[in-house]
Order: sequence, then structure tokens, then C-alpha cells
Amino acid sequence: MSVIKQTNRTLLVEEINPEKLDLLTIVGDVRGVDSLNDDKVREINEKLLVHNFDEFLDKFDPVVYSYFNANNQKVAYTMNKPEGIPADMLSEIHLNRQNDFLKMLMTLVETKRSQGIINVDFNFEKLTSLLSPKKVMDDIRQNRKELQYVYGEYVKLEEGDPHKLDVADKLNVMFEEASNNYNNVMAMLPLAIEDIKTRLLLGTGEGEASSEPLALGVLSMDESGELKVLEAPKDTDQTALAVVDDQVNTGLIAAIEEDYEALNEEGNDYVKALVARTFCPLASTMDSKVDTSKEVANYNSYLEFYKEAKDDFVQTVKPLIEKILGVWSYFEQYPKKIKGMKPTMLIANVTPDLLTRSTSITRLIAYLNTVNAKNDFTNTIWYSVVPSISLDQNSKVKKLTRERFKGNEDTEKQDVNSVESLTRILEVFKDYAVQCFFSYESGEKTTFNYMATEGIESMEDRCSSLTGKEFSEYAIPCMPNFTVIPKDKSGVVLDSLMLVNENDAAELSKEREDIMKLWIDGVYIGGAYVAAGLVAAYQSPEYLKQVFKKDIADETPGVRFDIESGDHPLRVYTTMAKEITGFTNNIKDQINRKGFGFVFSSENALYGDNSINNIMVYKARSLMTDGTTYEPIYKTQVTTYIERIMRHATGDFKQESIVKFFSSNPRSQKSQWLSEREAVNAVIGVGDDISYSIDEENGFCGLDITFNGDVKNLEVEINRVNSTSRVM
Repeated sequence: MSVIKQTNRTLLVEEINPEKLDLLTIVGDVRGVDSLNDDKVREINEKLLVHNFDEFLDKFDPVVYSYFNANNQKVAYTMNKPEGIPADMLSEIHLNRQNDFLKMLMTLVETKRSQGIINVDFNFEKLTSLLSPKKVMDDIRQNRKELQYVYGEYVKLEEGDPHKLDVADKLNVMFEEASNNYNNVMAMLPLAIEDIKTRLLLGTGEGEASSEPLALGVLSMDESGELKVLEAPKDTDQTALAVVDDQVNTGLIAAIEEDYEALNEEGNDYVKALVARTFCPLASTMDSKVDTSKEVANYNSYLEFYKEAKDDFVQTVKPLIEKILGVWSYFEQYPKKIKGMKPTMLIANVTPDLLTRSTSITRLIAYLNTVNAKNDFTNTIWYSVVPSISLDQNSKVKKLTRERFKGNEDTEKQDVNSVESLTRILEVFKDYAVQCFFSYESGEKTTFNYMATEGIESMEDRCSSLTGKEFSEYAIPCMPNFTVIPKDKSGVVLDSLMLVNENDAAELSKEREDIMKLWIDGVYIGGAYVAAGLVAAYQSPEYLKQVFKKDIADETPGVRFDIESGDHPLRVYTTMAKEITGFTNNIKDQINRKGFGFVFSSENALYGDNSINNIMVYKARSLMTDGTTYEPIYKTQVTTYIERIMRHATGDFKQESIVKFFSSNPRSQKSQWLSEREAVNAVIGVGDDISYSIDEENGFCGLDITFNGDVKNLEVEINRVNSTSRVM
């Protein structure tokens, strides 16, 4: 791979964070400019190119903004930074690995993967409960345990000890993370909810009614040997209690309270005490006097507000979360321990609609002309991902004359990309040989369940406007999308409201209407992300070597690897867990007849003695068709790869160099390819061939590339510095 070192760089055409730089902004005005200079390409890579998921989060910092509306007493969320709102009135919620919603979804995907359980049998409720206040508090408990440990190490060390400075650095980071909770009222709500619940229900089973208020006591034995629990004295000196609390934790309490006061000029004693109890719960910080009625009212108010705010947050952020999960799943297809040709992704950070405007498309063309139309292939874009293409909401079922029962709201989704934008992008991509993986909008109509019952004919119909075009071989429809949480299993029980019983004690309500529950309404990952990630992964010889162990050409990318062939689908499959038991024979026959699309399958399969619990690839085809079947995607990439290698080796298709390229000399490029034909990743495999003919009169060289008897023609113009090529 001395000439072409990578064949898997992918361009994501989506907006992640509008506050960050994007491809259009960096490229800038290109009037009168054919291509970009090297400094500009380097800047694009520095700002937009990512090599793994964590680098993606670091560079693009996905964020949602929130602010409070005093008129309706609600919290509002928005994906775009609102203008006119002062910075101190605006909160940023960063969607990273620490965000509870994203963390819950990633945990869910990983748990399904490890268990290999299909959707109908998987206990989604157990993991969606990670959004509840109780689970948030569980995370805090682990954090405070670590905080107490590190602070204890800090106190033990002598002043002047260099190691104490190292420990102090750790403490500063831990306090900063803790302050993200107590410096934000919304973040404090789940803590306050659990704090009140813990204090009011102390001494009862969770949700059980208490017959009488709690009175703390001590176990004793009287003179006759009888065991008794004696109530602790009410006037116990607080300084005596401090003896029970070791001095380390007393110092930690003081440090936390001081930090809270420093960060909150308008803070109050109630929240300060809550912070202290949360991050260092000791006897000396507990207040034995509790106004039960007041605390129950606070608890119910907090829980209702939290439920409504969390519901609004989830619905606002879900489209962005699905993009983030898509990027994550792209990188997940390549094992982290393998080196070699790791997939990379260039984030355009603009919507397809914006990219295809007349003033913008020229900038995309200038960029691709720079990285895809030169003999330097370091930054060449081979693939692209365009997710969430509109299903066209106007094609829904016949409109009802009246709605007898409350059904789904028939509203047009705002976070989808138009087919018109996709078409315009494809027209550009074909000129630069960029294969475009696209998938339709997420929802119940693009899932494995839907395809298992309805088949793929409806998807083929939706793609009809993209077939029979010059760009069709670069258009790869990916289906179905992956379900992270099904719509009907996306309920999250936060908790139940509380009441004061006849004994003036608090208890959780058992009434159904008092259960605070929100609905996520389904979360999905676009099939285009996973398809592009898997194809990018098997471009690497190191990846193929780990899978096949032998018969791998070390210096040859996987451009010719046919994932449909033989046992390849059983050996090269996605990291996504199975979702259904499989497609019926009728559905599989329907898919096989047309060979349409990049189709995933969720089948019960064995390879050797190993059961495969992952989603596999059933078909990998573009929209190029001869009227009977669709063309495998590897044929397009092999043709592109051969054309680029040939252009480089022949000095832009000089005639005498073309003759040497195809000569029988063992050192010629064709001879080298033929010597590897037994390899899994051979450019010219068994049953393949490549031949050429030169039309000197018209100045063209015709290539006939044979794939198991099927011939693909490539025509290049010879003896021209700016050569053109045409695939027929």
C-alpha cells in the first residue's frame, strides 16, 4: 500500500454542533479557485477529521442548551444556542460519556451485544431505569466514595511532599466534576428527590407505610439480660458526634461547603446542606428535625418538575443523540486492539440541505477536487454517510374523517434530510467516485420488525427516483435501521409520588396515576453508519487477517472483498446484537430476486461450532441495475481503485506507461495483482481478469474488468495532464 495507504476515509454529511467550525466555513470562498492549498487541507483535518469516538466528542462537543421560562415555570431546551439570552441564564448540557441519557443508551447496546438476546426477550426496563433519580444517586455514591478516599490520602500527606501536589490535582478534577451537580439546580433535582426519600422513608421498606415516625436508638442489655432498643438522647452534643465522624470527613464537609459557597453567590443553606449530605453523608450532617408535610410537598414538586423537564429534554435531544450513536457505531465496527488501516471520519458539520445550496456546493466540489482528483491519495474520501433521508410524510395512509381514539400525532419530522438534497450530493459524488451510504429516517417503519413483515418492496419503490441515473452506482441504500430501544418498550419509571398517612409519616403512593413515568418513544441508529463502518473496517488487511488468519495479501486493501460471497457473512459481521429471530423464506426470496440494497439480516446462524448472535450482511448492493439485479458495491470500488493506481503509475495515463502497466513482466502491476489472486483480498481474484485496448485515433484507453464472468468497462483519456475517465 505504498501508493494508496487508505481506502476507507468517510465523509459524514450531518450537523453535530452548529457552534463548531464546519467544512463550508473552513473552505470559504472558492470563486476562481480550482482546488485548495495544503494549509487549508491541513486545517480541515485538524478541525473536522476524527480517528475514534472520543476524539469526535472532544472536537465537536455535542451540546444542548437549556434556560428557564418564568412565565410558564418550565425549563426549555434547544439544539441551537439562543440569541438574546444572557450567558449566566443559559445552561449547556454536554452530550458526552458522562451524560446519563447517552450513557444509558450505550450501556444498553453493549449489554444486548454481550447477552445476544433479541428485542422481544430483552429486559429494556432494567436499563432504561438508569435515567431515574435513584440510579443517578447510585453513580454519585460511587463518586463520593472515590472522593472520600482521595481526600483521605491528601490529608495523610505532609505539607511540602511532592506527591501531595499530585493528589491535589486529582482532587481538583473530582471537585470540578462534583460541582457540575451542585452548581446546577436541574442536576440537583434527582439528588434532592433521593435525599428527601431517604430521610422520610428511613426505617421502612421502600414504599411501605410507616405506622409511626422514626426514633433513632441504641441496642442495650439490661441487668436481667433482656435486649432493648433505647431511644438516643435528643440533646446529644453535636461536638460529640463529630468524634464519631473522623476528622478527614469533617474536613471534606467543610471543603465541599466552601466550594459550593464560592460557586454560588446566591446559594442558600438548604441546598448547601443537601450538597453536604449528598457528597459526605455523616451523622453530624443529619438533621433529626424533619417537617414531614413540607418535605413531602417538596418531594412531589421536585419529582413532577423533573419528570416534565426530563421528558422535554429527551424529545429535544433525541435526533442529536441518534447521530452521536451513529458515529459511535461506525467506529465500533473496527476492533480497538487492531492497528493497521483504521477507519477515519471527516465530519462536515453541516446539513445536507445547506451543503447543496448553490453557494455551498461549489465549496464541496473544490474540496473533493483537491483530495480526490490528484495523485496524492492521503486525504481521499472513499465513502460518505447521509442518514435520515425523508420517507415523504405525504405518502401516509388515507386521512381519517375523524379520530375516534387518540393516536399518533401526524406531524412532519423536522430532523430529516430531503431526497432532493441527497440527489444533488450524489451528482457531485459520482464525479469523484465517492460511494454514498444512506439510510431513511428512524422510526417503526424502518426497523427489522417492519421489514420482517412488509418486505423491501416499499423501500425499492422509494429509491426508484435514484435508479437509472449516472450516479446510481454510488448510491447505497442501507436497511433496516437498528433499534436501540423499541417504541413500545421505551417507558422509564422515575418514581412514585409521596403522601403523608394518618400516622403523620411519609409513604410512597400505590396509585397507578401517581407513578411518574416518561416515554422515550424509541431510539434508533441509522443503517448507513453501521454499513459504512463495516465496509471501512474490512478495507484493512490487518482486520481481514484477524478474521481469516491466512490467505491475506499484507499490502492490499479489501477493495475486492465480497461480503456476500461464500462464508464471508458468517465471518465478517457487525458488532450489533440480533434483534429478531429472522426473515421468513418469502421475504428472503423477495430480497434474493432483486438483490436490492445493503440489507442486514438478524438470523440464527452457526459458523463451525460457534453461534452468531450479531447482525450480519445479507446483500451489499448499490442502485446500479441492469433491470434484473443490482450491482455489488465492491465492483465500483475495485474499478475506482484500479483507475487511481493506474493514473498514478502511468503518469496520468501516458500510452507507453499503460503498456508497461499491463505487460507480462513479473514486476508489472497486473502481474503483481495476478500473483495474489488466491488471497481473500486479491484485487484480481479467482475468476477475475483485466484487459485493455487503446484507441489511438480518438485518444482513449478502454479497460475490461471481469468479475466472475461479468464485465465492467472503464474508459480513460490518454496523454492528457487533466485526464478524464468514464465508467460504462
